[in-house]
Amino acid sequence: MIWKNNISDNFIWGQDISNREQKEIVAQKIAKLVHDNQTIGIGSGSTVFLALKHIAQKVKEKELTIKVIPTSYEIELACISLGLTITTLQQERPDWYFDGADEVDPHNNLIKGRGGAMFREKLLLKSSNKNYIVVDKTKMVAHLGEKFKVPIEVIPEAINYVHHSLSKMDIITIDLRMATKKDGPVITENGNFILDVKFKKIKSTYEENIKNIVGVVASGLFQNYNISIIRP
Repeated sequence: MIWKNNISDNFIWGQDISNREQKEIVAQKIAKLVHDNQTIGIGSGSTVFLALKHIAQKVKEKELTIKVIPTSYEIELACISLGLTITTLQQERPDWYFDGADEVDPHNNLIKGRGGAMFREKLLLKSSNKNYIVVDKTKMVAHLGEKFKVPIEVIPEAINYVHHSLSKMDIITIDLRMATKKDGPVITENGNFILDVKFKKIKSTYEENIKNIVGVVASGLFQNYNISIIRP
């Protein structure tokens, strides 16, 4: 039985998309990589959403059979709305994965996680055979931390211990990310909190250093990963 007036069928992106012209270009480039009988990992963010629309159009026109593994609830709703077949990491391993980024440095290191899905994004990236990061020119930086803080997903019970441990590092500020349309902090898909941390300088060991703090689930630092950058 199918739900009548399915809310997923009417899903729209809930915010304005900046630099849309550039993002449409890279979205079309990603769609060209789609072939029949693939399983594709899907990241988060507005560029990914635009790419999904092009992918769904290609799947319909070419009558392709593909499966997708989304990393967040909003992307899952988008996939459902676009008629894409969803699977899970428990069932399938992605042939390839694509995602956006908040910052990309000259060595293809990343800051991700403004959408709060960095754990699932990192898990899919690690599980995939090939990884693509789609960005416009505004995301390219000389060094990580130039524009954005580093998001860190933390188990709620450990929030004070993690804050204490991070304070021993070379930091400027640590902020608990607060929600805008609910009382209290942002809650991730995993039921955790997010700390946004501004570092004086992000060192090459920081992803590992942060992950080793008890109570940290994942950080938005992606250092030394095998990825390909797709730009306009």
